[in-house]
Amino acid sequence: MSSIALAVRDSATMLRRDFTHSRRNLMMTLSGIAVPVFMMLLFVGVFGGAFGTSGSGSEYIDYLAPGIIIMAAGAGSAATAIKICQDMAEGIISRFRTMDIARSSILIGQVIGSVVRTVVSGALVIGVALLLGFSPRASFGDWLAVLGVYVLLTFAVTWLAVGFGLKAATVAGANSLSLILQFLPFISSAFVPTGSMSGPVRWFAENQPYTPVIETVRGLLMGTPIGNSAALAVGWCVLLSIVGYLWSRKLYNRPRAS
Repeated sequence: MSSIALAVRDSATMLRRDFTHSRRNLMMTLSGIAVPVFMMLLFVGVFGGAFGTSGSGSEYIDYLAPGIIIMAAGAGSAATAIKICQDMAEGIISRFRTMDIARSSILIGQVIGSVVRTVVSGALVIGVALLLGFSPRASFGDWLAVLGVYVLLTFAVTWLAVGFGLKAATVAGANSLSLILQFLPFISSAFVPTGSMSGPVRWFAENQPYTPVIETVRGLLMGTPIGNSAALAVGWCVLLSIVGYLWSRKLYNRPRAS
């Protein structure tokens, strides 16, 4: 069997392990999936009329839904960071390193499992948004493009979450670091147009990674102009994926203090 085939086999084994842990830690799994839904209900039901781009909560759902969908990519990062940190603290990864398995499979299984859970979370957000009056005008091809962008972003933030889990000394530290990925969308175009912001906040919102991703997804779903947002979104996702992967690999291969 080739080394690639062995790596695929071992990654599939680690993926099954990740799914087993997800079932055993059901509350943590469900919280990561449900948080974006709660955010949707909060901003539409409570703040919709006040935050609406034209004062209408029913119209605001069309603006908000793409942002909440993208928020789901960051919401699942906490579970990934915590799981990685727990594995490192409990010594199971050190045991895996002594076994005849592909070293990369240990992290790859976690990443794939997180991506699958986050896609489920995104689908749930879309379902709830439709029930609340979300009216997308996307074609089948547009939906496929949305899925591609969403998975690409999820892949990027998941590798960053892996790095957070490897870097943190405690589970609480891993959870705190992952908050960066969860709260960045609040300073983006997810809830209100960046043009309504002022000063440094507006500059940051316009130039941070989440905004072009949100604008791309919003344009695809609502049939509005995207401009150069798609190129920026893909560029950010690829860059963050590379940075997250290289950083995680470096942390993973470093000697552990005894």
